[in-house]
Amino acid sequence: MDKIEKALTENQEALHSLVIFRRASNTITKQELETIRKHNLTVCQFGVMETLYNKGNLRIQDLIDKLLSTSGNMTVVIKNMIRDGYIFKVPDSKDRRSYLIGLTPLGRERIEKILPEHYNNIGKIFSALTQEELILLAELLKKFKKED
Repeated sequence: MDKIEKALTENQEALHSLVIFRRASNTITKQELETIRKHNLTVCQFGVMETLYNKGNLRIQDLIDKLLSTSGNMTVVIKNMIRDGYIFKVPDSKDRRSYLIGLTPLGRERIEKILPEHYNNIGKIFSALTQEELILLAELLKKFKKED
């Protein structure tokens, strides 16, 4: 048995699980994006608006960390969202080197219109599982989280 066959045999179930996980993830993502795209937003724009709505004003770095984005991408997204009137940027009074980003009234109105539909869509997507299965799924997936 060569190295490849041996590695394949020893890791068969893990590889099979990865394929199933990726297929499920792709299906979930496609279904989730339907609502976001219907409202003419990118995933990152939606993420910024939802995060600011739920967390309040944040520093740019905090948004980057929460949305797992890059600073270059986030800079462009923020610039475009300011241009479109959805968010504002002001100096952070606690740290003059940083800026706080927040929702404008237009941005708040826009995200409040989208969130019920988005949340209901997520509920529909995950309705394939029972409440107990959802709890178990969350517990299992948390095992992959790396400790900092």
